[in-house]
Amino acid sequence: MKFSQIPYERPDIGAVLEQLEELTRRLQAAGSAEEQLAIYREEEALTAHLYTQMSVCSIRHTVDTRDAFYDQEHQYLSEQGPLVNEKLQAFQKALLRSPHRAGLEEALGSLLFTNLELEEKGFSPEIIPLMQEEAKLSNEYESLYASARVPFLGAERTIAQLGPYKEDPDRGVRKAALEAEGGFFDAHREQFDELYDRLVKNRTEQARRLGFSSYVELGFIRMGRNCYTPQDIASFREQVVRDLVPLTVQVKARQAKRLGIEDFKFYDNALMFRNGSARPQGTPEEILAAGKRMYEELSPESGEFIRMMLENELFDVLAKPGKAPGGYCSGLPEYGYPFIFSNFNGTSGDVDVLTHEAGHAFADYIAGKTIPVRANRSPTMEGCETHSMSMEFLTAPWHHLFFGPQTDRYELSHAEAALTFIPYGCLVDHFQEEVYAHPEMTPEERNQTWARLERVYRPYIDFGDLPFYGRGAGWQRQMHIYGSPFYYIDYCLAQVMSLQFFALSLADRDAAWKKYMDFVRLGGTKTFIDLAHATGLRSPIDPGCVKDVCEATFAWTEDHQVE
Repeated sequence: MKFSQIPYERPDIGAVLEQLEELTRRLQAAGSAEEQLAIYREEEALTAHLYTQMSVCSIRHTVDTRDAFYDQEHQYLSEQGPLVNEKLQAFQKALLRSPHRAGLEEALGSLLFTNLELEEKGFSPEIIPLMQEEAKLSNEYESLYASARVPFLGAERTIAQLGPYKEDPDRGVRKAALEAEGGFFDAHREQFDELYDRLVKNRTEQARRLGFSSYVELGFIRMGRNCYTPQDIASFREQVVRDLVPLTVQVKARQAKRLGIEDFKFYDNALMFRNGSARPQGTPEEILAAGKRMYEELSPESGEFIRMMLENELFDVLAKPGKAPGGYCSGLPEYGYPFIFSNFNGTSGDVDVLTHEAGHAFADYIAGKTIPVRANRSPTMEGCETHSMSMEFLTAPWHHLFFGPQTDRYELSHAEAALTFIPYGCLVDHFQEEVYAHPEMTPEERNQTWARLERVYRPYIDFGDLPFYGRGAGWQRQMHIYGSPFYYIDYCLAQVMSLQFFALSLADRDAAWKKYMDFVRLGGTKTFIDLAHATGLRSPIDPGCVKDVCEATFAWTEDHQVE
């Protein structure tokens, strides 16, 4: 069924809550593991329908945030989410305390129960009003961000539509684009500051009521960290500062030399080559057609996947007024469909969508066909991001379909960007840790913290006289900081994994693809570290992994310099 034909009807939340209560009562009264497994499958069907309707609503809301109907529906479902979560927690608690748990673990896997135990620690009915308020504040941030209409070069543009101008060969245009973008955030400075202040206080209060000393601990649990500790993440960040940041300084020095710029500034950061960064050739329709050919030639599984996506209208990728910023892959479990949302803007990022977000979608598609228990199909988020970031590199033999004579430039800039991204992602994570460890910070103190950490993770950055970025407020552009706290480090861990797949593909592309498929087919049946080790890869947490993997990629970029 095409996405435009999928019906949406507001879920009867009251009926869903009653059904979940009844399933919980039946689960508690069941006399065997087999009877409980049958009830578990009923719960899966019920929630698959609910989550599909919620996903349809969310997608249509982000496609046009001005649509009053879906805006209202999105607000309503966001408020109802914690109430549903309360009933799901009761059902899950009954599973955890089942006298037949051994039989359940044999059928469903023990990791599912480990994850349920983590979820239980991160929720209590007492905090439902706070969770509802948190969802409302996150939605307000998204709507404020999406409302941007920035006057630039004679037209009003969204933030996403400013993207190509940040890579313009004309230095004045690049600087003006960042000034225009920053002007929107400066004009709404009090709103952005107040929204984040309220989110920090809200999440801190949730943590306090659940018995945690700060939201740092609760945020870690809510991200499902089931195989490493906050200390492991701190150690990972230290490895990045020690072993990778010096390499990124060299990367940026090379970039400045390519550009012929001696006073490298932030508004030069996105331009990779003197006469322009590599850009995809052709219209959005031609880019999608090239993507179809790429996946059809990559493997039989990926060919089947891309045909299904295109036939069922499961892409919405054009930037347009009212559309929410960013990009994502969502799932429609009742149909077995993924959905890809993005904002094409004529930059290389358009192709990254067809590799990154399609990596998520492909993994979702394969898991749906191979893993019977829905809860076991998706790993934790660093595993999911490994799917997507690795796909960016494994599709390299087809990059010429998008970039033509600029392919070498794209591949160099893509590898360099992978290296420089990791410290930035660590900066985002470290900043959040500081903020939630000190929730009393004022807006100015938060900006000072960001600016201080910038110097640690991106010492090559010089903001010059850019007011928004120069005052340390650039973090407000990063949507995850408002809406998905502590998510961003998952990208860093996954990027290290993707660089391992990159190295493997350079030596033997077919062997690298087989290993990738092995990783994808495991879904969420193992922890992130076990997924890495089970497929013969190193975990980014392993001592020395960051140094070895990143030095290998840096060496490749040294050998593949182009002007």
